[in-house]
Amino acid sequence: MSDAHAGRNGLGLIATTALVVGNMIGSGMFLLPATLAPFGAASVLGWLVSGIGALALAWVFASLARGAARPGGPHAYARARFGDGAGFVVAWCYWVSTCCGNAAIAVAFAGSVASLVPAFAAPERAALLAIGALWTCTGFNLAGVRSAGIVQTVTTALKLLPLLAVLALGVAHVDAGTLVPFNRSGEPLLGVATATAALTLWALLGLECATVPAAHVRDPLRTIPRATLVGTAVAALVTMLACTLVIALLPAADLAASTAPFALAATRLWGDAAGMALAGVAAIACFGTLNGWVLVGGEVAGTAARDGLFPRALGAVDARGTPWASLLLGAGISTLLIASSYQATVAKLFQLSILVSTASCLVPYVVCSIAVLLARRASGTALATRVVAAVALVFGAWAMVGTGKVAMSWCAGLIVAGLPFFIIVRLARRAPR
Repeated sequence: MSDAHAGRNGLGLIATTALVVGNMIGSGMFLLPATLAPFGAASVLGWLVSGIGALALAWVFASLARGAARPGGPHAYARARFGDGAGFVVAWCYWVSTCCGNAAIAVAFAGSVASLVPAFAAPERAALLAIGALWTCTGFNLAGVRSAGIVQTVTTALKLLPLLAVLALGVAHVDAGTLVPFNRSGEPLLGVATATAALTLWALLGLECATVPAAHVRDPLRTIPRATLVGTAVAALVTMLACTLVIALLPAADLAASTAPFALAATRLWGDAAGMALAGVAAIACFGTLNGWVLVGGEVAGTAARDGLFPRALGAVDARGTPWASLLLGAGISTLLIASSYQATVAKLFQLSILVSTASCLVPYVVCSIAVLLARRASGTALATRVVAAVALVFGAWAMVGTGKVAMSWCAGLIVAGLPFFIIVRLARRAPR
């Protein structure tokens, strides 16, 4: 895509920030209060740890983008610093993560709609609804990055505004009794901080998304760093405050048993109509997040192909610069995963793929943190940025360990399985035509 094309039809600061916020605030946030209920108000310790870690990682990606807005984001930075091998590992892990994650988000969207329209609760209908949402978002992206950016901006606004309203109106209804005891688990506070940070981290993945479509961003050297830092700060703050408020509004037993804690809180405070509205916000959040991650997945695979890391065919673009081949392939893979998720015999495999998706998403975080930490002195990287990168590296490595041995083993196996693929692609590109 030419710079002129990006200037006319590319993503501006608002749309790029919406990509970050929209991809971070998704289905996971709306389930977190129930997951954190056993810890009570002490869960705020986990938010502080994961929030600091997320901001450190956002600073890493903002720093990389200020130096050079490389299309493809994480894998492009890894490739520039450590070579094609590292670039492939990051691109491979990140792309597989988006394919698996998009399937999960689409399934979560179908579940959110089913809570509003029970007719969609049947497995076959839910699967069709999830697949329909996936391909609708793919259609928005095939229509061009401007179309996808408009959808992302609108859906982000539609889920942020109600959450901000809940925050503003719900504070007056907080019962101090629900915050006692502060630590419901009875575990040492250090253990609580570790356990809750491992849970809250999943709601903050996606902070790097602004770096991926760099070729489609207007004034990328300024826009991407700002969108990354502002978007991460907004998403982290809103998510932390909203989840903590819901924990403070509901009794622990009711909260832990709820599959829709935000909707339950709204129903208790303002009636059934408010509960339905919050359930609708959850569905919009899932759809917007799905749209953003479809964009990211297509850009990652398409750029990796043009960089010589993936098969050449995946780098095909149309006149608008849309990576149509990689978008279609990603949607196809996610469709197969969605179909599989509704077959009882492979349900556990699908759940595992989501855990592996999270572990795989952390690989780019660790590698890019190392890239900034070990940047050549000639690059002009400030000491403060190196210190922040060290914090980000420690946090990313800790989070990787937190996914568990099984997820890390599968992630390692994924990397090993991808290396022959990388070798074949490289040999095919070098062969005379």
